[in-house]
Amino acid sequence: MIDFIHPSLVLIAGSLLLAVLKGRARQVWQIALPAFVLLIILGLEPGLYGQLQLGALELVPGRVDKLALVFAYVFGIILIIGNIYALHVEDRVQHVAAMVYASGALGVVLAGDLVSLYVFWELMVISSVWLIWQRRTDVSWRAGMRYMLVHAFGGMLLLAGLLAHYQATGSIAFDAFETRGWSFYLILVAFMINAAVPPLHAWLTDAYPEATVTGTIFLSALTTKTAVYTLVRGFPGTEILVWLGVIMALYGVVYAVLANDIRRLLAYHIISQVGYMVAGVGMGTSLALSGVSAHAFTHILYKALLLMGAGAVLHMTGRSKLTELGGLYRWMPVTFVLYMVGGLSISAFPLFSGFVSKTMIVEAAAVDYRGWVFLLLTMASAGTFLHTGLKLPYFTFMGKDSGLRPREAPPNMLIAMGIAAAFCFLIGIFPGALYALLPHEVDYHAYTAGHLLKEMQLLLFTGLGFFLLLKHVGGDPKISLDTDWFYRRLGPALVISARDLVTSADRALRARSMALLQSALTLSHDRFGHEGQLARSWPTGSMALWTMIVLAVLLVLFAL
Repeated sequence: MIDFIHPSLVLIAGSLLLAVLKGRARQVWQIALPAFVLLIILGLEPGLYGQLQLGALELVPGRVDKLALVFAYVFGIILIIGNIYALHVEDRVQHVAAMVYASGALGVVLAGDLVSLYVFWELMVISSVWLIWQRRTDVSWRAGMRYMLVHAFGGMLLLAGLLAHYQATGSIAFDAFETRGWSFYLILVAFMINAAVPPLHAWLTDAYPEATVTGTIFLSALTTKTAVYTLVRGFPGTEILVWLGVIMALYGVVYAVLANDIRRLLAYHIISQVGYMVAGVGMGTSLALSGVSAHAFTHILYKALLLMGAGAVLHMTGRSKLTELGGLYRWMPVTFVLYMVGGLSISAFPLFSGFVSKTMIVEAAAVDYRGWVFLLLTMASAGTFLHTGLKLPYFTFMGKDSGLRPREAPPNMLIAMGIAAAFCFLIGIFPGALYALLPHEVDYHAYTAGHLLKEMQLLLFTGLGFFLLLKHVGGDPKISLDTDWFYRRLGPALVISARDLVTSADRALRARSMALLQSALTLSHDRFGHEGQLARSWPTGSMALWTMIVLAVLLVLFAL
């Protein structure tokens, strides 16, 4: 009896069939395959599976424990939701890329060794970039190329760290890293790139808004969350991550102020929400690490819901800028209501999923006596509500009528959004089911009077501030510069300058060499040419004199 089937291999094999199916058959398989994979994940039992010997290395591609399972469960769920959302899309490349991408993410969270993790890590990069390129615009092509280059660099760091770790310890097991050598920092930076930790984050806000409408759903769910998983597994209690996480939480919120594109605004809030998780990893306590897992679970669902709402607007109107939208609630009421479920969830509104997960991390900072961390994360939460729960829905669905008259989104898109919204609502009402999945047992209750009072005060005063400053918080048709400017503008300028410098030096060197060669040829011609000094006829007396001198020298030498 087979006791373990790797979900990644099932997805890869199933995607081959998806590549040839058309029409209704393709749609049926597009749902059946991830549903079958989710059933496999639900049936996994804790343990190590699939061990094999590769030379001196023992590979463990299947390690199942509570930490891996909580991520695998939500990956399986979002794979079904994302495929329902994408049913109307006739693009097999996109569908196959999404399946292979998810197989890579599942492979990472189930990998028990660094070599298996590296293989699945790279598989994610190769497959996910197609979700950006398949939008088939010049902008998406360039964004995809930058995305791939950044992640290829991260993969090189991971490989170098893996080799250094093996050389230092003789082990490739993927557990918490104890040795603080080169391998520790190389692997940490590689994971931080995928987690979009500033200043290594700009690839996310550069690429995600340029991906396809359906591809963004998978991108938002998988890459940064696999990185969060690897940080939880490999670097719990790494102090620097606390403050990097706090910076992320605030950085994303601040840049969301400047964003005019609705998907770019949401992309910046991915950075902000992942910041809570990174900070929780840095704290390293049981409550914090369980809060990280819980928040990753809820974030995947409500962020997918938000991006599905924004994607529905883009799909039906062809526009994604706040300055070009407004008044859509009359024409897309279902999309608006479902989006608001996501908006209230990410804002940690009571009865919605974000409230029961985000507050775990904030509470972990409080009980760990980290006053400033608690205060700054609470402040970031207010900013999240301001931009994702108020600004974006107000200027997209309400506010000034833009004159657009779109139809409601296709049924499959609404169904997918409805499923995600149901999860957000159910988790918010019954958090015990989520808490039971967490890697550590925690005695935490979100619905205490203190939590409710603090959160409601924060949200209500934020809402009051928004409507008082309504004229000043809308989008502006401007471009905001981020750290990607360095490799989008400064990088090419430096490369071109270096190229011109090398070309100029090469020309100067060659000109100098040719001048020296010409000088040598002229001198040689003067000495040995037809008219040179050595070619001239000498007088007989002169020849006799030189002959005598040579003979005399020879005689002297023999005599000596």
